[in-house]
Amino acid sequence: MTIGKEIQRNGRSGKSSTIMLIHGAFSDASIWSGVIPLLAAKGFKVIAVELALTSLSEDVAITERALALEDGPVLLVGHWYGGVVVTEAGNNPKVAGLVYIAALAPDQDESAISLLDALPPTHLFRDVTTDGHGFLKLTPGGLADLAPDLTESQRSLILTTQHPTAGAIFGGIIKNPAWRHKPSWFLIPSDDRAVGTDLQKREAERANAKALVVTSSHLVLVSHPDEVAAFIEKAVISDADEIKTRQV
Repeated sequence: MTIGKEIQRNGRSGKSSTIMLIHGAFSDASIWSGVIPLLAAKGFKVIAVELALTSLSEDVAITERALALEDGPVLLVGHWYGGVVVTEAGNNPKVAGLVYIAALAPDQDESAISLLDALPPTHLFRDVTTDGHGFLKLTPGGLADLAPDLTESQRSLILTTQHPTAGAIFGGIIKNPAWRHKPSWFLIPSDDRAVGTDLQKREAERANAKALVVTSSHLVLVSHPDEVAAFIEKAVISDADEIKTRQV
């Protein structure tokens, strides 16, 4: 089953088809606010799931509950830690494919932290604060470093809506990576100081996925929502071979 054929056959003929967006750490579902109206304007049904960011198992369960409310087929889209969530939750039979946006895509028995530790350290944990009980938040300086291409007002909004994140989520282990048996697409920022551009390229290669590298920081869904929406749309309406690996 390819996503394009399923949604062309089902979604455009009246049966529900859904693009489900999963946010990453240190944020909430509003991080997708620039992308949602662009997809909705194309006639797609869009759901942005709000994670707890307390544990991987809880966030997978939240995503499963959201999937239970949809008829399918569903394209599951994850931004950064959200990629870990969709890697496990994507095994749901309603999920037709996976899209990773500046995301982590662990293999079996891997976690976010094991992936990040496998390569030279990124800037991710350089500027975080902790409440002393295992929950973390990005500092203004940390966000500015990870997303230098955002405006001050964009960064202010992200800091205002930032969700405290349990450090434990980064150690959650993947049991069954859905990308091993479902079509996958990777949108990779050229200057990702959180996940790392080289890591994402390796992930896409081992997943045999179609990948696009765009000139952006980690928060490409905020700085370039039009490119993100267009990439997701391609994953929905085209066969996998129509998305070519290229540099822009």
